[in-house]
Amino acid sequence: MRIHLVHAHPVPESFNAACRDAAVAALERAGHEIDLLDLYAEGFEPVLSAEERRVYHDIGPNVATVEDYVVRLRACDALVLVFPTWWYGMPAILKGWFDRVWAPGVSFTLPEGGGPIRPALTNIRKLGVVTSTGAPKWFTRLYMREPVKRVVLRGLKTLCAPKADHVWLCHYGMDASTDDSRKAFLTEIKDRFARF
Repeated sequence: MRIHLVHAHPVPESFNAACRDAAVAALERAGHEIDLLDLYAEGFEPVLSAEERRVYHDIGPNVATVEDYVVRLRACDALVLVFPTWWYGMPAILKGWFDRVWAPGVSFTLPEGGGPIRPALTNIRKLGVVTSTGAPKWFTRLYMREPVKRVVLRGLKTLCAPKADHVWLCHYGMDASTDDSRKAFLTEIKDRFARF
């Protein structure tokens, strides 16, 4: 499979980068082709400009400034997102990638005259997510109700690639993590993506 792996963390020596590297290594060992997009390293501009918003529903011009990213997204069979959860959401640079790249005509279509949107990322057969939270599992699940998981799986996946199988991996409680907990999570990433 051709896998588009999107990474969003500014620090090259971070644990998140180690998670990315573990996923890439396991996927490559399994024979997959990886198209790595490191949003920070590539200097992705996450801010949707006023002009981009004006032409947002005008298919063609709406992606003129991000055409290379659209080509990469459309060329993949699977999408893997590796990012930290900050303040119960994805990093702004990743949210900006969704805002600018997952536009009408790319990730969904709007029927003329209204009605529900139609998925357009039918090329994506699998979705993988690797993330972490500072908060413990009980707090993230019970109190916050997994906000990032709901956005990605119930929102983006359901509306744009509903038939995609998914893998969700989260290292909860990063603020109190240990060498052992981090090593165990890296092993889990390698094991799950070896079978992706």
